[in-house]
Amino acid sequence: MWILLAFTSAALLGFYDVFKKKSLQNNAVLPVLGLNIIFSCIIFVPLILISATTTWIPTDSMFYIPQAGWDAHKYILIKACILLSSWIMGYFAMKHLPITIVGPINATRPVMVLTGAMLIFGERLNLYQWIGVLLAIFSFFLLSRSGKKEGIHFGSNKWVIFLVMAAITGAMSGLYDKYLMKQLHPMMVQSWNNVYQLFLMCPILALLWWPKRKESTPFQWRWTILFITLFLCAADFAYFYALSYQDSMISIVSMVRRSSVIVSFGFGAMVFREKNLRSKAIDLVLILIGMLFLYIGTQQ
Repeated sequence: MWILLAFTSAALLGFYDVFKKKSLQNNAVLPVLGLNIIFSCIIFVPLILISATTTWIPTDSMFYIPQAGWDAHKYILIKACILLSSWIMGYFAMKHLPITIVGPINATRPVMVLTGAMLIFGERLNLYQWIGVLLAIFSFFLLSRSGKKEGIHFGSNKWVIFLVMAAITGAMSGLYDKYLMKQLHPMMVQSWNNVYQLFLMCPILALLWWPKRKESTPFQWRWTILFITLFLCAADFAYFYALSYQDSMISIVSMVRRSSVIVSFGFGAMVFREKNLRSKAIDLVLILIGMLFLYIGTQQ
């Protein structure tokens, strides 16, 4: 079941990237991110309050959010700090780079997560899973090389550096999620993570964006900003529940989630009219084959 949840999360994450790219085009980055966090809180705060003050949501419901003390919340606050730093860098990179470049670089996260999972959690992969992982890694490498044909110099482009740092902190967040899911309820982590990010984001907006808003790209409201939140919440919901299964493997879940690049690639071709699509399409076929081997490996 957890592998199906991981694939569901991947598809939703692909649409999340598309709406994010559309929202950030010629737009101010920090307000878009801030609104995304606010909309997420609008979804989860009522569930927190209802769960704490009424019996309307049964305790065995997937929407129930249990209460906990500071001993639990301090770990969620750490999660919020890691993820928000990854989002800020990733949003800036998404604005300035083609989505068909962002996807492949983001796809390096599973390699980092795989290494961390083997070192920290002692996870071991079977033969089919290793074949899937190696195929995916190779295809991601080819995709990254294809992106160089668009004149983006990876070593000196600051937005590429932002994206790489976002990938590293995102991998850290993924490994930390596996640790949290062993002791905390998935909905508690997902809901309070958004609340803490809102408290962190407010001073960032007040100190970094608001004073210089007239000197930088102006903010424009777009309905696609709302869809960022809806698809991200749905993707994270499936992701956290995938990790809550005892036999789930963070290395596999993380790898499968990066297959979202297939969705973003398709929209990059149809909506954003990006370049060098033929060579990238071959690499995407390798990704699909790799995902198939990962799925077969989980059934062994």
